[in-house]
Amino acid sequence: MTKQEKVNNILKILNTYYPNPEVPLHHKDAYTLLISVLLSAQCTDERVNKTTPALFRLADNPYDMVKLSVDEIREIIKPCGLSPMKSKGIYGLSQILIDKHQGQVPNTFEDLEALPAVGHKTASVVMTQWFGVPAFPVDTHIHRLAYRWGLSNGKSVEQTEKDLKRLIPESKWNKAHLQIIYFGRAYCPARGHVWTQCPICKKYMRKELRD
Repeated sequence: MTKQEKVNNILKILNTYYPNPEVPLHHKDAYTLLISVLLSAQCTDERVNKTTPALFRLADNPYDMVKLSVDEIREIIKPCGLSPMKSKGIYGLSQILIDKHQGQVPNTFEDLEALPAVGHKTASVVMTQWFGVPAFPVDTHIHRLAYRWGLSNGKSVEQTEKDLKRLIPESKWNKAHLQIIYFGRAYCPARGHVWTQCPICKKYMRKELRD
């Protein structure tokens, strides 16, 4: 079996389990999605979704956000962890959106990645999930599963992104990245994973990882 055939079969399995995956972070526009993705760093989507309503009630746009102090933002987002860094990032990027982008979230990777606390993965999520631009954001679930399934060598997140973009048709990037995240959480976790019970690992897991 070629690697491409394996990928096609994996995509079929993912389609069976998650035919219409939804964006897990609650948002209503590009700005609230950007803030939610920033907050999700080293935090579960579930916790972010419980935290953002209180923040967005006070400020769901950059103009209202900069009326809050960094400390006020930090207090609200504490449950998401890394609040000192994230609160400065949220305030700083909101000010830049006002100063340089007429209060709008830019729709290019270059402009997004120039914002404070916004890396390539965060930019990729906003680009694909809001602006519909093909991208393949790689989180810990995707990085782990791509290695487990022998689709990438696991050396780096950057390498995993390159490999998956090469193996998966561009038109399926957004859907596949969400499907892999959901599948990883439910069937292929980092700990307590029984590969013989996983619908994909029992067929395609790396031989050296089988015990």
